Amino acid sequence: MLNPNDVKTVLEAALLAAQEPLALADLKRLFEEEIGADTLRRLLDELREGWQGRGVELVNLASGWRFQTRPEFQQYLERLSHDKPPRYSRAVMETLAIIAYRQPVTRGDIENIRGVTVSTNVIKSLEARGWIDTVGFRDVPGRPALYATTKNFLDDLGLRSLQELPPLEQISSTLDLAPQISSSEQSTAAAEDAAPVSAAD
Repeated sequence: MLNPNDVKTVLEAALLAAQEPLALADLKRLFEEEIGADTLRRLLDELREGWQGRGVELVNLASGWRFQTRPEFQQYLERLSHDKPPRYSRAVMETLAIIAYRQPVTRGDIENIRGVTVSTNVIKSLEARGWIDTVGFRDVPGRPALYATTKNFLDDLGLRSLQELPPLEQISSTLDLAPQISSSEQSTAAAEDAAPVSAAD
């Protein structure tokens, strides 16, 4: 039977090798013997503490655990990239913000809030990025699709839940959404710090 330090070493190896966040259920499959979820969480917390102060951190996200570089080092890592990442358009950011805080919403809902037509390219770009998905259809004539954000959206922002999104006040000067969305709701300026996608207005 593995001792706790051996279990942490196996967890560390698996998480460093993984391409995507690993849920507790995935991590439990690493071991032949039964390891309880509480024990795994405790060992993961210990592993996270062991990586403090380094360039890489262990984080718990919406879809599981993963190692990632600390945000303060991103500016240095970007110097290794030959391609300059494209910036998000205002239309993409506003649409994403509305979906994140009013979900589930239809395209018509988004257009009513923004006051302009939503380009098909904006929706397709967010779907291609894996940040939004169709979660159903509204029971009205035409049965419009209902959009909501995904776990991938939260993972890319380094969040565990929508409750961790930044308050509206932090980005209202960037996106003039304050008049349309109540002050108790929030928006998604933090998305600009995640991996960008190309999007047309």
